[in-house]
Amino acid sequence: MYTTSSAFLDALTEAGISCIFANFGSDHPAMVEAIAQARSEGRSIPRIFTCPNEMVGMSAAHGFWQASGVPQAVVVHVECGTQALAGAVHNAAKGRAPMLIFAGASPFTQDGEMTGSRNEFIQWIQDVHDQRGIVRGYVKYDNEIRSGHNVKHLVHRALQFAGTDPKGPSYLMGAREVMEAAVEPRANDIDRHQPLIPSALPPEGVETIGRALLAARRPLVVTTYIGRNPDAVEPLTALCHRLGIGVLESVPTWMNYPHDDSFYLGNQWNEPVQNAALAEADMILVLDSDVPWIPTVNRPARDAKIYHIDVDPLKQQMPLADIPALAAFRADAATCLAQLHAWLDTQSVEQDALNERTEHYWRLHDQRADILMAREASEDGKPLTSEYFLSRLRRHVDETTLIVNEGISNYQAIFNHLAPTRPASMFTSGGGSLGWHGGAAIGVKLAQPDKTVIALTGDGSFMFSVPTSVHWMARRYETPFLHIVFNNGGWKSPKLSTLAVHPSGYAAAAEDIDVSFEPAPDYVGIAAAAGGAWGKRVTLPAEVDAAIEAALTVVRDEKRSALLEIVIPPL
Repeated sequence: MYTTSSAFLDALTEAGISCIFANFGSDHPAMVEAIAQARSEGRSIPRIFTCPNEMVGMSAAHGFWQASGVPQAVVVHVECGTQALAGAVHNAAKGRAPMLIFAGASPFTQDGEMTGSRNEFIQWIQDVHDQRGIVRGYVKYDNEIRSGHNVKHLVHRALQFAGTDPKGPSYLMGAREVMEAAVEPRANDIDRHQPLIPSALPPEGVETIGRALLAARRPLVVTTYIGRNPDAVEPLTALCHRLGIGVLESVPTWMNYPHDDSFYLGNQWNEPVQNAALAEADMILVLDSDVPWIPTVNRPARDAKIYHIDVDPLKQQMPLADIPALAAFRADAATCLAQLHAWLDTQSVEQDALNERTEHYWRLHDQRADILMAREASEDGKPLTSEYFLSRLRRHVDETTLIVNEGISNYQAIFNHLAPTRPASMFTSGGGSLGWHGGAAIGVKLAQPDKTVIALTGDGSFMFSVPTSVHWMARRYETPFLHIVFNNGGWKSPKLSTLAVHPSGYAAAAEDIDVSFEPAPDYVGIAAAAGGAWGKRVTLPAEVDAAIEAALTVVRDEKRSALLEIVIPPL
């Protein structure tokens, strides 16, 4: 029998989805049956990945898209599973990660009127007033499948919304009776549901920005996520060399610009200091950034000319947002950069000014490099630091390596000391809900199985990640990765936040502000018990090199996960 669920699976296949990250429940008999039937008949459907936790499953879909550019599907159980997506749906929304979420719904009949009618007590309890409303504030599109006759249209429309900038997740739900209903197969209509073509700058916008860049003495690009499109990184690099433009990353969520390039000036996070390059810039091009600076502590000069290009310049999901731009454009960065290069082909660049800008930014780049090198130093008798560890790990990061970064209080250290140079080589969640990295590492490995995946996390975000589910999935689905946990004994970020507001308050003087993880969990033991991972606790600088080499040997040669617990100075 060909059912709505059969058509749903065919719609996913037609859309190029190869993975369903699933947590099945009593609302899914029709889909379980349709999967079994397709396998029996040899019909192509996406591969099913059993996810004991919904947060991990959705994070895996997030990571798969980041490493491949192809959205995937997540299947969860009624409103309970929808809520259990937890912070993953926040991360996908804020990180602009396209995917399709499908949840079943409690049956709407109770006396056996239709196939799929209620037959378990839980189906009364799980019937809620507005299941879609649980995630409506985080998705691009939500709808209910009410008939199998147009299910392909709904699936493909949902994916069209998800894949159109600003990208994000879409949500569909369907009750048991509808998903069980027999339907006639329908033709593939995916071709008329493609994401919208990326938009460009209007001609006057190209000229306005181009002339502002040519006239500036200290032009600066600020970006956060231009690297989500790897094809935009090289044109940005070429533009900076062509005009002598410095590049500053603000809370980067991707690898946006080669760290070894002489126009790269570093990355700014929450540190309460004024960035010198931002302060002296007389022309700033904000290119794909949600928070280009934090005005209370770090802001441009008042007379700086600011222009803003973004897939979402209005920041529609942010009730409070303000980038004081002279002009803002909703446009695709790669398209705009191509337009700017074409316009510059008709212009002349004053060579002396270009040389002066170039020398200035190269000098700042070299000064920063010296500072970072000094932080990496290790002295006898000194404790192990994240900077030293990362400098040793950097020797093993090459074109075969992908980095998943959820370092939280070590975010900046990871970017600075791993110093990525390749587009699409380092990922963060793009959001603010912790626990993304474990599932994401699985998704990244599934998307690029020939690469070595290294996930770096704090001890707090490790526990948020549901590590038992993560390491069980990594073993079952043969997605080994190197899991690195920076253990500073608790949540450092809440402590830093409190000290920033109350530097001399009671909390600053208190020995305990309720963010400690003492007694510490056995991080290595958790990964070993759940997924058979190899692990080691590292406390001294002298242990680092051997531990990294042993862990990578396990991951690459033995094809199983490894975990290194890196003990750094406590809170």
